[in-house]
Parts: sequence; C-alpha cells; structure tokens
Amino acid sequence: MSEADRAARLTASLESEPKEPDADSGWRRFLRVTGRRRSAIPARELVAVGAASPPSDVSVSAPDVADHPQETAPAVHLKEPLSSERPATAPPDPWTVFATIKERPPGRIRRATRALGRGLIHEYALVAYIAIAIAVAMSWPTLQYPLHTLPQDLGDPARQAWQIAWSGHILLTDPVKLWQANAFFPQSDSFAFGDSLLGYAPAGMLGHGPLAAALRYNILFVLAHALLLIGAYALVRQLGAGRTGATVAAFAFAYAPWRLAQEGHLDIISAGGIPLALAMLARGHGWSMRRGFRRTHRSVGWAAAGWLVAAWQVSLGFSLGLPFLGVLALILLVLLVRVPIRWLRRPAERPVLGWRLLATDIVGSLIVACVAALIAIPYFRGRGTSTATAEIKFFSPPLRSLLIGPAESRLWGGPHQVPRSSLSWPAEMSLLPGFVLYALALAGLAFSIWTLWQRLVLLAGLAITIILTLGTNFFDGRWTYLPLFGHLPASVGARIPGRLMLWTTLLLAILAAGAVAEFVRRAENWAEQRIPPWPGPWLRLATLIPLALVLLEGWPSTAHPVVPDQPAAMRTVTGPMLVLPTAELTDQMIMFWSTTRFQRIANGSGGPASAHQAEMRRNVATFPDATSIQYLKSQGINTVVLLRKYVAGTPWERAGDIPVDSLGISREDLDDAVLFRLNQPPTSSQPGTGTQPGGTQPGTGTLPGTGTGTGTGTGTGTGTGTGTGTGTGTLPGTTTQPGVGTTTQPGGLSSTQGNQAGNPPPGGGTQPQFGTGARPTLNAQPGLAAVG
Repeated sequence: MSEADRAARLTASLESEPKEPDADSGWRRFLRVTGRRRSAIPARELVAVGAASPPSDVSVSAPDVADHPQETAPAVHLKEPLSSERPATAPPDPWTVFATIKERPPGRIRRATRALGRGLIHEYALVAYIAIAIAVAMSWPTLQYPLHTLPQDLGDPARQAWQIAWSGHILLTDPVKLWQANAFFPQSDSFAFGDSLLGYAPAGMLGHGPLAAALRYNILFVLAHALLLIGAYALVRQLGAGRTGATVAAFAFAYAPWRLAQEGHLDIISAGGIPLALAMLARGHGWSMRRGFRRTHRSVGWAAAGWLVAAWQVSLGFSLGLPFLGVLALILLVLLVRVPIRWLRRPAERPVLGWRLLATDIVGSLIVACVAALIAIPYFRGRGTSTATAEIKFFSPPLRSLLIGPAESRLWGGPHQVPRSSLSWPAEMSLLPGFVLYALALAGLAFSIWTLWQRLVLLAGLAITIILTLGTNFFDGRWTYLPLFGHLPASVGARIPGRLMLWTTLLLAILAAGAVAEFVRRAENWAEQRIPPWPGPWLRLATLIPLALVLLEGWPSTAHPVVPDQPAAMRTVTGPMLVLPTAELTDQMIMFWSTTRFQRIANGSGGPASAHQAEMRRNVATFPDATSIQYLKSQGINTVVLLRKYVAGTPWERAGDIPVDSLGISREDLDDAVLFRLNQPPTSSQPGTGTQPGGTQPGTGTLPGTGTGTGTGTGTGTGTGTGTGTGTGTLPGTTTQPGVGTTTQPGGLSSTQGNQAGNPPPGGGTQPQFGTGARPTLNAQPGLAAVG
C-alpha cells in the first residue's frame, strides 16, 4: 500500500471518532472570522498513533485529504511546547500580584504579645504561681486581716516592721541619717542594732503609719516564703534533677519544721535569695552536677543576675549573710583553682570562661563585697571589741535538737513538748528539718541520679554544716564555729549557730531530690514496656506521696495576734521622749507605733543596746521622782508619755496619779495617756519653786531637798540631793532579779522556760502583753542582745 493510501485511511479513522461539537463549531466560527484555518489533525495526535514524522515545513489539512483522496497527504508540522517559566532577563509580570501575596511579618506589638504569652506559661512562671498560692495557704491567716495582725507574736515582727518603715522613710527624706534611727535615743548607729533588712527599703517607701507597716510586713512575709520555694526549685533543677525531684526538694527546704520557730524573724525567713543566686550563678557558668561544665550554655546575663541577687541577700542582714559570703568565697576559690587546670588540660577548649564572663565574676564579687563592707561599718564602729562568745555558747544546740520539732509545728509541736522542754532555749534549738526529708536523703545516698562521688561530696558537706550548727557543743567549737564567727562583734548577729541549719536542710533536699528523680526515671523506663507506653494513674500518684508527706510535716500552727491600736499621743507628741511602760516586748510595739512621725524615742529593744536599755529601765523604774527626772534630763529627754492602758502590773501603775508640783515638771492628762514635760515647771506657783514673769524657765526652781524659795518672781536655792534606784545585778555572768526563775543565762540573763509562755521577764515587774498569742523573743538584760 502506497504512502498516500495509508495517510488517507488514517485520516478517515480520525474523522470517524466522535468530536465535541461545541468546541469544533467554536473553532470553525473563530477561523471564519479571522480568516485562518486550524489543522484538523494536530501533530502530537499523529505522532501518538504512529504516523511518520512529516517535514517541519508541511502541514496537513483533513478536508483537503477528504476531497482529494488520491493525492499525497502533506507533511505534518510539529511545534515545540511553550515554556511555563519567564526568562530570567524578562521584567516581572505585573499581574502576578493578583496571584500570590507575601505573608506580612509580625510587628512589634504582635511579637511582644507572643513573647508575653510564652512567658506566662513558662515553667518558672508556673512555679512562681504555685509558690505564691502555697505560701498564702501555708501562712494563712496572714493575709486574712493584713492591716490588724502580725504573724507569730507582737515582739520581733513589730520591730522589723518598724525597721522596714524607717529605711524607706529616711532614704526618701535624709539618706545621710540612715543609721541614726529614731529609736534608742540618744545612742548612735541605732539602726545597726540587729539585721537591718535594708534590702526591703523600696517597700518601706510605700505608705506611712502603723497600718501601712503591718500590711507591708505581712505581704513581705508571704512573698519571702514563696521565694524560698522558687529559689530551691531553681537550684535543684539547675543541678540536673527533674521537675518532680526539684518540687519535693523545694517544698522540703521552704517548709522545714525547724523554720516554723523562726516565723517571727523576717530576716531568717528571707533566705530564698541564697539558693536563687546560686542557681543563677551555676546557669551563667554553664555548670550542673548531672551534666558538668558546658561551654555552649554560658550566659553573662545570668551570672550578672546571680551576683546582684547575692548582693541583695547580703543587704538583708548578716545573720544569714555572713555564712553566705563564706560560701561565695569558697566558690570563687574553686573557680580560681579549677579554671587554670582545665585551661591547661584541654587546650582545644580555651578559653574556659571567656573574658566577658570572667569580667562579670570580678565585678560581681566586688559589688557583693562592697555592699557587705558598707553595711558592716556601723556594726563595727564603736563596738568592735565586744564579741558574742558567751552568747554563742549559750545558744549552741545539742545534737538531739536535730530530732526535736518546734512548738509551732502542727504535727510535732505536741508530741515533742517533753524533749523540747529539756532545751535551754527551744525557740532557737528546735532544729528538726523533717523526718520525711531524713528518709529521702538517706535513700538518696544509695539510690540517686547523682554519681557516687557527688553523693560523697554532699555527705561531707552535710557533716560540716551539722558540726557548725552545733556551735560550741562540738569540742567547744575551738576548731569549728568560734574561729569563723567567735571573733566578730556581737552586733553582727552571728551569735546563734542553730541558724546554720539552713545549709543542712539545703544539702538534705539535694540528696532527697536525687532519690525522687531516680524513682521517677525508673518508673518512666518501666512504663515504656507497658501497652500503652505511659505511666498508669497509680504510678503517677505514687510520685506525689513524698510531696504530700513533706507538706504535712511542714504545716504550721503559727499564731496571729491582733495589733493594738496606736495611742493618739504617738501621733501628736514630739520627741525626744520616753514612753512608759518600757520593757523588751513593750518597746518593740512602741517602735512600731512611732512609724507615723518617727519622733525620737528612748525606747528600743534588741541588739547590743540591751545593756544600755536595761540600765535606763532601772533608772526610770521610780518615775516620777527627782532621781529619774535628773537621769532623763541628762540623756536629753524632755518628755515622758505614760500609756494608762498598759501600766497595770508595772512599776508605773500609779505614776499617773502621783503629784508632780514639787518636782519642777508639768503634767497633762490626755484621753489615753499622761504627758509629762520635764523642761518646764507647773503653771501655778508652789512652795519650793520659782517663777518668772512671762512664763517658766527650766532650772529656775529647785527640787525637794535642794532648797526652798517663795514665788516672788525670782527663786533661788542651793543644796544637794541624792537618789536611789531599784534592781540589782552582776555583769557579766549572772543577774539576780526578784521573782524570776532559776536558769542562769550569759551576760546577765536570768530566765526560765516560763518566759516563753509569757511570764514576767526579768526586771521591771510584769511585762505588759499586747493582744493574744504574744511570745517574748528574748528578755535581754545587760550584756545579752535580743534574738533576731
């Protein structure tokens, strides 16, 4: 068959296939309008059925073939497919804007909102929420009536509320006089009589008066508990423990039973900055116990934050600040030794820290040292030779105190009442960190995520801290506590070794976290063998049992006595003045009441001023009389305020009813007090006094027994008089006070266990009690500073 016949058959077969009439008719109309004719047989269809490739310059027309079947079919012209991409040199197609729209990047507000959202649900944000909620629950009802109650008692909390208020007030008005507080007049550097809590000064700048002081103190009290939990959690997590182990360790550290006896000391409760600073420093240097040193995880920012938190912690006081400074110095010593060794052994990893991190450590340590030195100046000034060796020996707890819970513990307070009575000062010697914590730490020695060497190091540190906590009860402290703290002035506050229990509790918590984390790890590995591969509900609840037990053991029964109303005289009378009655507990409340005007008052309690304060109370025990008036004038005190509501049972019970016309002073009865002015005689002339026209002048009259005069306008008198005081005592060593117990305490303190139950303190008769639940912290006598 010829080539023409094959082409004719192929054309006929193609024309016999069904066509789309609409499309064909459309093409026909298009060709008629444009004058062009479309090829009936596309070239790609001819190739598909096996037709020979026609020449490139010949096209085939089906109608022509049909009309002339005997003629040779022309060649089919094949066209190259068109490219779907624009050439690189072509300008951009303006129509593409309708096809694709680029996603707009988020703006600053959207990015900030996203970052805020991620921060609100971050792990440590959730920890902060939980810590605050638990702190509110465990310290309840602190925030139930925050304006009218104080936790624990009305002694040290009232004084510390005054300290915070004073620091905020004076830094806003006259910062140069920071250490010259309005209390303890006329003594200098009186703000250094105890831990200053200077780090809380910004809070003290908000509000004024007793109500604001109480509210401020209660809020800081709750936040201090929350910071304890946050700091311990951050440290244990940074060391390498999991969330469950870190949570158990944090609760065991923050709510250890021994800490319940310190609820009245905000400076001791405010220890959360210690583990938090250590956690930040460890993270900044890229170090953890479980993973070691990682150069890629170093952070200058975290290291700088750690040093700043350490400086803030030291500014709260030296009771906890001094041991913390020692730990920081030990860390710097380890870095000074380990960094050069690693630098020499691993040349490929040089530098180890980097110059930025090294500069941060140098500057940060200098800041901490400078803050400590500046705060320490008033503590050493004028009192550098008075050490606290006798007090250290008295407050050193025995070894059995590590197993005795405080009276404020809801679980162990009652059962441990008998062994607690054998302690000389239970408030500072009930040092039980928790039997659950003991058990978990013991398990952590044999079953832990920490390595064997790490456990041995923790055990060695635990032994050292326990020895230091025992004070002079371990070989008289000659090689332990006394070389470290015995040579320091008593005013620094290192006289109570039992407060080092903080470090013992922290090491126990780290050991316990290792055991709990190992249990969780093995539980997860075992759960992977199950179907489905995740822990069952009972296994999940089992991991929470240690947490529940720790919380149960730390549940408090802290009292919240009501703060008595401020007397109106404290809002109107100016100083220098003495407020009666005066005693250790009473003066702390008077300091609290002075937060309205901060007038200068001779009252004060705590610190190395206890000897002077005890002497002042003996000299004014017979007020109003010639001797006490002469003593007060010699001290620069010209006003005495007698609070009638609180004088019952004190030496000043009848002081408001004694005639003073012959004493050369004036008396004014107020609504709730009696006001004595020592610098002006009474308004009416009396025998034995002199008056001058135009008013009275101090020194123009005479006291009984010193002369006589008539009220003629000029009165003179000569002579001498003598006076006697009350009370006896011997210093140092023991003091004999009438009607006081039998236990002899160092530095002139004679006390019994009844003192802690609210019995009358030594000297001065009956101690006035403010509200209920009050517990005298320490009825100090000459030579013994008050606790706190």
